[in-house]
Amino acid sequence: MRIVRLNRSVLLGGIVLAALFHQPLITTVLFLMVAPSVAFGKRASVIFLVGSRLFPGHKTGEALESQQLMRFNNAIAAILLGAAQIAFATGSTTAGWFLCGMVAVAAGIALCGFCLGCFLYFQFNMQRFRLFGQKAEPA
Repeated sequence: MRIVRLNRSVLLGGIVLAALFHQPLITTVLFLMVAPSVAFGKRASVIFLVGSRLFPGHKTGEALESQQLMRFNNAIAAILLGAAQIAFATGSTTAGWFLCGMVAVAAGIALCGFCLGCFLYFQFNMQRFRLFGQKAEPA
């Protein structure tokens, strides 16, 4: 969870800095940090690699976050930040900042204790279960 909090803090802090200095390039760097972890998993995440060095091992009794859930949350952040990059590139700066703001708000709320991405992940899986039933067990 320490690395998860680090991830959320980096996203929130980076977007706040970008907005304060009116530098969309900072959000591009954030996108480039998050996207590889979505595509290739935690080993491709710069934040995971830095967090692993800062916080070696995990404390006994420390809560762990599902890798699938973290990847889902990062996918949402990457999609929104990627869409923001497209908006910035096409001159729609208001839309770009709005999309970045959505990521910042979600990260801020998550740091306060409610993970919006986790809620969406749960709802997605509930709806998938209702539509398709129980997942088949691997043989």
